[in-house]
Amino acid sequence: MNDSISPSDIYDKNLNFLFGAGASSGLLPTLALEMRTNAGKRWSLEDLAAHFENNSDPRLTPLFMHYYSSCIHPAQTFEIESVEGGERQKVIGNYRSFLETVLRILFRRKALERRCNLFTTNYDGCIPLVADEIIREGNIDFVLNDGARGFSRRYLQARNFNTYLCQTGIFERHQTSIPQINLIHLHGSVYWKKEGSSIVVDYLNGKSGTILNESVVEKLASFSECLGDKDATLTDLEAPELTKDEVDDFWALYKKLPIVNPTKWKFHETVFEEHYYQMLRMLSYELEKPNAVLVAFGFSFADEHILNLVKRSLSNPQLQVFICCYDVDEWDSLARQFRGYKNVRCISLKEENIDFSVFNEKVFTLDESLETNIIKSTSDFLESTSTFEGGV
Repeated sequence: MNDSISPSDIYDKNLNFLFGAGASSGLLPTLALEMRTNAGKRWSLEDLAAHFENNSDPRLTPLFMHYYSSCIHPAQTFEIESVEGGERQKVIGNYRSFLETVLRILFRRKALERRCNLFTTNYDGCIPLVADEIIREGNIDFVLNDGARGFSRRYLQARNFNTYLCQTGIFERHQTSIPQINLIHLHGSVYWKKEGSSIVVDYLNGKSGTILNESVVEKLASFSECLGDKDATLTDLEAPELTKDEVDDFWALYKKLPIVNPTKWKFHETVFEEHYYQMLRMLSYELEKPNAVLVAFGFSFADEHILNLVKRSLSNPQLQVFICCYDVDEWDSLARQFRGYKNVRCISLKEENIDFSVFNEKVFTLDESLETNIIKSTSDFLESTSTFEGGV
């Protein structure tokens, strides 16, 4: 049974992508931890933060310091020109391959229908920076619409995602559209900054310095080391001795960051939170359209707002959702999560994990000769297991 994502089948649909932290894995850290639960499973930063918050555990503050130091700050200081190492450069190449595949699909469409939406929970700059490189080379003409407009200062507004760039001939005898990818940051971006009741987007000067001083970083070292130890458990995790001023100063600066809080999946700042819910409504609206397609990659559906939104949207009989699972364990978890939905296809490879390279080469590819022997769908798996009954 051929259950791969064939671009030839979806090129003329209302195409949407949902990317999570897995796309930048290898280049930027994810929320995964090595420390184990008593049952032997790995803690995720989301689960551990929620556990500490629910139990008023003082280790919540150093955990968020670790989160900032290991996940947020590397994204703030990321520069594509300084990427070194084969694995890290490979991730940049994967983003480029993906964008070029999407653009080839869009070029197949009718002149005024060449656009799609790329929703992402990542707050790094991989997509806009790679897109900028492609545009600068001048071989492919397209628009990456991040929702911001302006000149010396660019302001983010939801209505800007509805704009569309067209070209006409000198005498206006013909009209054609420029392929456009709408980039929607659902969890914020390190390039955002609050200015009154507005959000400014600045890719050149939007980065800020670290909010952790050297003294705090030194105190945090053993705590972070324990989180990365696969033989450690929660009882081994000792909170560093932080002063009240160090704790207060951290939270005062952390709450100004334009990113979602992983315990409640909400922003601290009202202006960011309002934009967050506008973008969720946009995702919902796009999935309600006729012939809508959603391709999810590197996304665990840990955000309950997004999970519930997608489930509600599945009442649209013309919506088709493809969920690319990294490995069998994730496939099993997500297949259970979407059990009973006929228009969801959880995809896994037979003999290898779906990282970004494999996604580009074997799952979402224009080379249809690769599609006949590599994918298993939810229905295939259900036929070979008795874990639970019912189809997806």
